[in-house]
Amino acid sequence: MTAPVALIGAGAMGGAIGARLCRMGTPLTVFDLDPAKVAALTALGARAAASAAAAAEGARAVILSLNAPRIVRAAVFGPGGVAAGAAPGTLVIDMSSIDPEATRALAAEAAARGLAWVDSPLSGGIPKAELGELTLMQGGAEADVAAAQAILAPVASTQTRMGGPGAGQTTKLINQVLCGLNFLAVAEATALAEAAGVDAARIPQALKGGRADSAILQEYLPRFAARDYRRTGRIDNMVKDLDGALALARQGGTPMPLTALCAEVHRMLTAAGLGGEDQAALMEFFKGPDKEHFR
Repeated sequence: MTAPVALIGAGAMGGAIGARLCRMGTPLTVFDLDPAKVAALTALGARAAASAAAAAEGARAVILSLNAPRIVRAAVFGPGGVAAGAAPGTLVIDMSSIDPEATRALAAEAAARGLAWVDSPLSGGIPKAELGELTLMQGGAEADVAAAQAILAPVASTQTRMGGPGAGQTTKLINQVLCGLNFLAVAEATALAEAAGVDAARIPQALKGGRADSAILQEYLPRFAARDYRRTGRIDNMVKDLDGALALARQGGTPMPLTALCAEVHRMLTAAGLGGEDQAALMEFFKGPDKEHFR
């Protein structure tokens, strides 16, 4: 039997990745602090582990889907972490979205402990994970990235090595700048269409194939128009990523005025209690002055 892959973190994104791997026949061992999230994957055939260390025992690779550098560090190098159970040479694939500098430090510590590290953040969210069509941007040694790409093939349609450790996370920040600005632009355009009496739901078809077209326009403008806030991502996660991009820009002296504005809009919504909502809730920012803001 093929050695299992371990999954640490079975939240919304990790759960979708784990479910896809299970359905495509990858032997999976899973650990999460929330038993209900683990149970959702064991129902699909995954094996539950009592700790991250136990999940890593005998695994050919360990996938991480977590939310911050300190959580990644604790899950890998803390008590009961991956490093305590993984054999030398085990490949750690970090699909979290964290900053490049922290990633380089984690990769160096992993190497010192005999573990390989690939940062492999994603774009496409839960819908693309369920279809096996994620876009992955990766950093790490060539051989390690090649091994990660083979393991992640069931969940991804596009995988690109961008360079050494941290290069995947840098590319993810660039991705989030483009996505964040596009989300905000499409929400603003939806508000304008509604105020001007145009059927906003017809705009994606009207603009399809033109220069204004985009995946976000096609997927999200109908959701903006319908106020469909079903969660496939989180506004507060976008704040984290845009802040990371701005911090990286400051290091190199790169001006990013539009990104700064976009981050503040997302921060305002988060401060108003909408941080856990999907990007579709950006429409709350465009409520008219006669309406209650930030429901």
